[in-house]
Amino acid sequence: MQPLKIKHLLPRPAIWLAVSCLIAAPLVMARPSLSPSQEHGVIHSTIAETPALALAAQPTVASLAPTLADKRAVFVGEQHDRYDHSLIQLEILRRLHAINPRIAVGMEAFQQPFQPVLDSYVAGLIGEEQMLRQTEYYQRWGLDYRLVAPLLRFAREHGLPVIALNVSRELTHKVASEGMANLPPELKSELPAKMEPPSEEYRRRLEPVFAMHQGSDDKNFDYFVDAQLLWDEGMAERAARFLADNPDHQMVILAGNQHVAWDDTIPGRLKRRLPIATATLLNSWSGHVEAGLADYLLMPEQQALAPTGRIGIAIEEDSAGVRISGCAEGTECSQDSFLPGDLIINIDDTPVSGIADLRLALRDRVPGDIVEVEVIRTQESGSASLTHAVTLR
Repeated sequence: MQPLKIKHLLPRPAIWLAVSCLIAAPLVMARPSLSPSQEHGVIHSTIAETPALALAAQPTVASLAPTLADKRAVFVGEQHDRYDHSLIQLEILRRLHAINPRIAVGMEAFQQPFQPVLDSYVAGLIGEEQMLRQTEYYQRWGLDYRLVAPLLRFAREHGLPVIALNVSRELTHKVASEGMANLPPELKSELPAKMEPPSEEYRRRLEPVFAMHQGSDDKNFDYFVDAQLLWDEGMAERAARFLADNPDHQMVILAGNQHVAWDDTIPGRLKRRLPIATATLLNSWSGHVEAGLADYLLMPEQQALAPTGRIGIAIEEDSAGVRISGCAEGTECSQDSFLPGDLIINIDDTPVSGIADLRLALRDRVPGDIVEVEVIRTQESGSASLTHAVTLR
């Protein structure tokens, strides 16, 4: 048996603080037992093969850039709501761009049907608010835009293609609820070509994720696996198509850790379509670690965005606009200022007709700010316009 090779990146006092990596370098391993034996339920030969990370080497994100520069695709995983992960992704993009300006950014956060909108944004034809509305960012992705804004602004500043990797929400939701076999023709046409079935290991890794969300019905689990596979195959196909059409370009692919960890997710499915050199980096991975997981494990110091102000309401969108569906306890909303069913029409004289308008109206506000919220309340006696001054939480 050949020894595994691993490097470990130790803490650094910078944005990428506390990076660790899992790549080819000496791995210290316990001496294997001569024959498998079992004592008190412990298989000794398995224990003897436990990987040990060598901590002497201390490369940084900066020093990794030349190594990553000769890879056609660099996957940088994330936990979607971690600001420090976004900062790591931006730092890697900046350093690779300094080496090779012909670089593209592939993003899970945007869905493929909206590629023309991203093209217009990068070209300077539309502004940021238009891009957010036209890509339906808040409805489809929903996370704080400040997490990805620096990456998009860097791409726009330097004219870098931003590729919408994700398949449409309509397709994934249909597959998750009914499976691939029952898709209507208009959605079936969106399926990636030459999808490879999931391995048993792929399915096994998804079991605890499924259990947390939906229960344990076998049929529904099959649909859940189909949806995950669709995400991986769809993003792999879109990235492979761009790289095949642009052989002089490198691509930095930004997606959730679970979509780039191991080789049967996006990386392996991309290489099945296009045999290229790749590298995978995972941010703050907390699962099982062994050879084949990734090339680098990054463990940055957690950093959070400053909180934005919140009204303290739950909302839902319908054909009329944005309605209040509930109130958080202890807020002005819960003191009869607003009622479920109230239709929000203005925030400080900014018209609100959808979730994007509401999120954009509040994105630069901080706790303690006072905003005026106008709603339409419909009761048996008729409709009335009500305006309340709200102190943001």
